[in-house]
This record gives sequence, C-alpha cells and structure tokens, in this order.
Amino acid sequence: MSEQIRVRFAPSPTGPFHIGGARSALFNWLLARKYPEGKFVLRIEDTDRVRSSKESEENIKESLKWLGLTWDEGVDAGGDYGPYHQMERLDIYRQYAQKLLDEGKAYYCYCTEAEIAKERETLMKANKMPIYQGHCRNLTDEQIEKYKAEGRKPTIRFRTPENKTVEFDDMVRGHMQFDSNGVGDFVIMKADGIPVYNFAVVVDDALMKISHVVRAEEHLSNTPRQVVLYHALGFKVPMFAHISLILGKDHSKMSKRHGATSVEQYKKLGYLPEAIVNFLALLGWAPQSEQEIFSIDELVKEFSMEHVAKNPAVFDIDKLNWLNAQYMKKLSSEKITMMAIPHLVEKGYLTGALATEEMARLVRFTEIIRDHLSYGAQYLDFADLYFNDEITIDNSDAKVVVTDETALPVLDLFKQKLSAVDIFDAAHIQPIFKQITRELKVSGKKVYMPVRVALTGQMHGPDLAGIIEVVGYDRIMKRLEKAMSVIKTL
Repeated sequence: MSEQIRVRFAPSPTGPFHIGGARSALFNWLLARKYPEGKFVLRIEDTDRVRSSKESEENIKESLKWLGLTWDEGVDAGGDYGPYHQMERLDIYRQYAQKLLDEGKAYYCYCTEAEIAKERETLMKANKMPIYQGHCRNLTDEQIEKYKAEGRKPTIRFRTPENKTVEFDDMVRGHMQFDSNGVGDFVIMKADGIPVYNFAVVVDDALMKISHVVRAEEHLSNTPRQVVLYHALGFKVPMFAHISLILGKDHSKMSKRHGATSVEQYKKLGYLPEAIVNFLALLGWAPQSEQEIFSIDELVKEFSMEHVAKNPAVFDIDKLNWLNAQYMKKLSSEKITMMAIPHLVEKGYLTGALATEEMARLVRFTEIIRDHLSYGAQYLDFADLYFNDEITIDNSDAKVVVTDETALPVLDLFKQKLSAVDIFDAAHIQPIFKQITRELKVSGKKVYMPVRVALTGQMHGPDLAGIIEVVGYDRIMKRLEKAMSVIKTL
C-alpha cells in the first residue's frame, strides 16, 4: 500500500476489558504489523463521565500489554496527534462543531429529552422510522430567544443532507450504501458541551490520520452518520472493516453464561496470552491452510482482512482449552507449578513458602498431572490427590468397586507389598499391581480400581503409581488404613 497504515483501538474505560474488544484490538494490531511503517494507536474514549474510570483504563492497558499488543502511539506512549484522551480534546471538538454551525451544516436544537422521547414514541406507534423530525432546523430569532428565556440548554445537531446516497467501502462487507433520509439530523454536541460518539470519533480519526477503521459489527449502523460528517468537514473517509459479532456456542450473544468474558478473568484462570491471541485470531479470520497453532510472527505474516468472515464467530471454550493445552505442553513442570501456586494459596492448600524438598515434590506431582491440564486454575481439580488425606468414598460406582469381595484382600496385599518396596518411586510401585493379579488370580481392573478409589476417592485420574510416589509412604499407608476401615462398614 502506498499510504501509511495507521489504525487505532479506541475503547471506552467503562468496565473490565471484554474479550470481544481484545479481538478488535488484535485485528488492528495485526494489520498495522503487516507493514513496516504501520502504526497502532491507542486512544481512550472517556466522554462517558459517569461510567468511565481510571481503574478500567488501567485494566485495558495492562490487558493489552499482557497479550503483547503494544501500541506505537497514544496514551502513555505519546505521539504527534495527541491528546489521546477524549476529555482532553474538548476544545478541538468545539472548534469543529462551530465550523459546522458557521457553514450552516449544523444548528442548535432546543428540544428537551421529554419532547424527543414523545416524538419517538409517536413515530413508532405509526410504524415510522423514529428519527428526529427537524423541529429546530429552521428556528426564527424570536423562537430562539423564547427558548433561551425558558432556560433551555441547546444541543448541536448535524444537518444531514436529504435525498442522498451515503456510500463507503468495507473490507469485510464490500461496498455499502444507505439512504440519508434514514439517518436524520443527529446530535453531535450535548448541552453540556461534551461531544457524542459519532462526532468525536470522526474528528479524532481524521486528525490522527487513521487510514483504516477496524471495529465490531455493532458499529456498522453508526457509519453512515460518520461518513456524512467526514464529507461535511472536508476530511478523507478512511477504509472501514466491520468484523463479525462473537456468539456463544448456542449462537446467542456472548455473555457470562458462556464462561469468562473479560481478558483479566482468563489471565487469572491461568490461560496463556499466546493461546488467547491465537484463539482470538481464529474468531472470524480463516487461515488459508489447515494450520491452527500460530506464533505471533506467523499470525502477522498470514493475517489479511480479505479472509475475515462476515458471519458471526462462535466462542468455543473447548477449542480455547485445547489450544491453551498445546501451549502449556511447551512449559516446564516448574513453570506450571509456579502458575498453580497462587490458586493453591487462594484455596487454602498452601499457606506459606515451600521448602526446597516440598517444592521438588510438588513439581513432581505437576509432572504426573500436567497432561490433564488445559489451564492453570484446573490444577485445583487434582489438588486433593496430593494435599487431602481425608478421602471420602461417596460415589455409588466407587462403593460398588470397594465392596466387591476381592477388594479388601487386594488392598491388604497391596499394603503388605508396598511396605516391602526398597525404593519408594513409581517405577518400583508399578510392578506390585501385576504381582497381585497373579497371586490373587483377579483381573487388573479388580486390582487397580479398589486401590485408586481407596487412595483417591476417585474412579479415574492421573498415573496412580506416580500419585502414590509423590504423596509418600507414610501418608499413603494412613490413607490405606482409613479406607480399609471405612470399607468394612459399607
């Protein structure tokens, strides 16, 4: 491309950073990184003074950094086109609003919110489009003075050209056309002097020389208003790309019932940023090959807006878990253990720093369960195997296993043989199971299952010999004794 690619991510700091926002940021970032001179700009749209907060802004910035989506220009980074907080740009918006007023392309509107609401209700009852009917479009001086005398504070409305076709090109949806009569005269500045979204975003994108606007599909309906503003202000219209919605597996709009919705939640759950980025890239973008696991460099190389789909993307948590598991396989057991420790502390399994020997034992436990982990917090699903000696046998199938007539003889012989093991590790423990099958002439299942249930309370799980090794001789013997005592009462 001959022009410099300049894209921006412009979130509103009104809550936790949503995973959908992260996907929009990623697509912008990838587009910028495809070109040597590409720039990724971070702008904060904080004109919602009630809901915006510094805490939310910090959450957005930290989440972007965690994902590796660093910005070249914008908040904290600076640049030639600041300020990069909208509330620091109010004088700029007022200047351009005044320009539109002076040119007759905008006008003061003295209609109250109640009057506007009543007009909308009347139009909707008549099955008409609920757009402003232009009451204040051509007020006389006398009418204006009357409204001022009543103490009314005016908004500023844009005078949308009538009977025009509003056109723009969209990299995802192709050439788009809208009838300007369906747009209506819309507010660009509120009565308190704060710009509305559609006006501020046009001024900001134009002055910051944004070449491509990549954003969520929900903004598509805003684009006709923005295009007429670009033309009225004499600005060049950027290339748009409206990427699809993200839906849950049931094809409804993604919400909390589909799982975590914020980037911070996934970070706390122990997902890896590389996996999240990989997963988000595949939400709406289709690589040309069957490849599913991409490094960030591969994503930059392969990504293109031409292969971004119009259809909604489905957030499949099972797919994310699979992807994250692939990335976790590349980590050392020590690293996975360190990821798990905060979760173990939070749940009370650990209360302080671990001694060197105990840390080594916990790492060994991690080695045994790591292939069963999809994300860090899932470690808790297996923690009882290592930390909890109060084993309960409350599953009906488990009770069937341990009340079989062969169960107690198996457990008794297992205990005897375990006490005779020279080296207490999985390699020396594993042969005991076959020895018992031969001596008692029972199947392997009738040996493995009662031992597993007695020692873990579970029917299935990670390598049993390995679990026995890391729990240690003394604790395993106590578990066996308790289990055999309980089984006799069942």
